[in-house]
Amino acid sequence: QVQLVESGGGLVQPGGSLRLSCAASGFAFSMFTMSWYRQAPGKERELVATIIGGGGNTNYADSVKGRFTISRDNAKNTLYLQMNNLEPEDTAVYYCYAEHIWFSGTYYWGQGTQVTVSS
Repeated sequence: QVQLVESGGGLVQPGGSLRLSCAASGFAFSMFTMSWYRQAPGKERELVATIIGGGGNTNYADSVKGRFTISRDNAKNTLYLQMNNLEPEDTAVYYCYAEHIWFSGTYYWGQGTQVTVSS
């Protein structure tokens, strides 16, 4: 059974930090490109960051560059998102996403974790 379980969300003040985790099971984690997406109320889901294979290749949305860091531990089948200097505009549900490196039709979504940035 495939599972992507996010954790680490919560309420944080502007300028604060959070670290999200996504625990994967039921599939060959190292064979998947992993990403974080987010969706704010009334807005479309947007790509935040992507990490490929062993972790040497990463990409970020312009809005989070320099503040967020995506990483993965293939031995633990876990994806991370370190979020620093958080802004109210970062408030959203954050989703973990897995897509096979060869077969784009094979993909999985997590259930999401809420991040709220407010004073």
